[in-house]
Amino acid sequence: MEEDDVYSKDGTVDYLGNPANRKKTGTWKACPFILGNECCERLAYYGMSTNLVLYFKERLHQHSATASKNVSNWGGTCYITPLIGAFVADSYLGRYWTIASFSIIYVIGMTLLTLSASVSGIKPTCHGKENCHATDLQSIVCFVALYLIALGTGGIKPCVSSYGADQFDDADEKEKEHKSSFFNWFYFSINIGALIASSLLVWIQDNVGWGWGFGIPAVAMAIAVVSFFSGTKLYRNQKPGGSALTRIVQVVVASIRKCHVEAPSDKSLLYEIADTESAIKGSRKLDHTNELRFFDKAAVLEQSDNLKDSINPWRLCTVTQVEEFKSILRLLPVWATGIIFATVYGQMSTLFVLQGATMNTHVGNSSFKIPPASLSIFDTVSVIFWVPVYDRIIVPLTRKFTGHKNGLTQLQRMGVGLFISIFSMVAAAILEVIRLKTVRRHNYYDLEEIPMTIFWQVPQYFLIGCAEVFMFIGQLEFFYEQAPDAMRSLCSALSLLTVALGQYLSSLLVTIVTNISTKNGKVGWIPDNLNYGHIDYFFWLLAVLSVLNLIVYLWVARLYTYKKTVGTLR
Repeated sequence: MEEDDVYSKDGTVDYLGNPANRKKTGTWKACPFILGNECCERLAYYGMSTNLVLYFKERLHQHSATASKNVSNWGGTCYITPLIGAFVADSYLGRYWTIASFSIIYVIGMTLLTLSASVSGIKPTCHGKENCHATDLQSIVCFVALYLIALGTGGIKPCVSSYGADQFDDADEKEKEHKSSFFNWFYFSINIGALIASSLLVWIQDNVGWGWGFGIPAVAMAIAVVSFFSGTKLYRNQKPGGSALTRIVQVVVASIRKCHVEAPSDKSLLYEIADTESAIKGSRKLDHTNELRFFDKAAVLEQSDNLKDSINPWRLCTVTQVEEFKSILRLLPVWATGIIFATVYGQMSTLFVLQGATMNTHVGNSSFKIPPASLSIFDTVSVIFWVPVYDRIIVPLTRKFTGHKNGLTQLQRMGVGLFISIFSMVAAAILEVIRLKTVRRHNYYDLEEIPMTIFWQVPQYFLIGCAEVFMFIGQLEFFYEQAPDAMRSLCSALSLLTVALGQYLSSLLVTIVTNISTKNGKVGWIPDNLNYGHIDYFFWLLAVLSVLNLIVYLWVARLYTYKKTVGTLR
């Protein structure tokens, strides 16, 4: 060990350290352990959650509406808890220890869930497959396990992608180029786990039993933890920068206190520490920008600010701290445009399933029927197909035309994803128009499945998968790169929050549309029997909203100012 290497308490090399020794850590040497962790964790998550609504109905004996509501509440929680995990990681524990700690909570939750489905006394009592009921205690054990899992995933989701990107040094151009490729393969590993979960594990739950159906995901999560810890000596770690929320509030308070002060046009008159390193641990200095100049007041020196004494951060902030807050504010408009995309994405688990349930689910002339929800496997297959195509073909090809090292900038990539998502809604709407014409022509109104194969839905699933590769992966990379160094987990959590908000927006739109379209005794757009309805109108509505969202996005992207870092990490 050389003297100028910086080691954390767990023995891993920090982000800084001797350059010669740093070559032994990070980069693709460390990434297989992180990608393995993510693949197994997603396999565990989707393997447990994909069929959860059926477990509530069949084993806990809940009504359809209750089961659906409970799954939605739990799923929403899984996308809100990342805010907790991100805050803990950026402020106090760092990404390594946050992932490690919350992974253990996750395993405990998965183990308890498995026990609640397989051990006499705490598992629901069943007399035959259809006649099951659960006591209050048995239901409580199940939900305690599920919300432990929600807490566990909240510490992992916002940190793993950022932690993998941390293994590549921004100061090294070659490593920086590999970082963009990492995000592609990170999302690829997610979908490999999802593919196994939505096919093999769903079949095991339906045909073997819920004990095995939850037990295998629990084992997968244990393997995820082992995979993560196995790479400990190879990881590069960044130090947590202290409470990000406190620093944000300090800038706001200091700016308001000095609202009477005029911010100087000369940035050299604003306060910044003289050291080359930032005052914020784990963060580089940020160069001053001219937008949102009101908050520059927080860095204006007044006579009452005595630099010889300790600085009161509630009255005087550094330029870097002010720019850190500005970076978050600049991200928000881009972040907001992701909500409509998440609403479109969410249709795979709602209206796409309902649409598929009205079509012929048999494979050929056999008696085997495809569960309508299982067609989401084509979304997963699409992602698995497009990730290597994008990484190995599209990037080199577009690089020749744009001159950009990644082919497309992150904002351009996200824009392409938003554009493609419009066509997934158009495809779904056109299919529904054709389906309803068939119903009217042959009077199939009361037929449970019309003679039109469910595989006509494949294009809309495939298009969403393609859009994901551009939008979601571009979003992951964008929020990592443009986030302040000490707030990267928090910004990753914000990108995940769009999924939850997209689901809530979808629910709100359905409620509004239902209330309006059912006036005067009409059946409405989305009745119980879709043969009498018009969900094609809803798909057209989402297509129009997606077009408007794309226009807003193009305007926001054009005005966006990229952050500029100076100095070094501390």
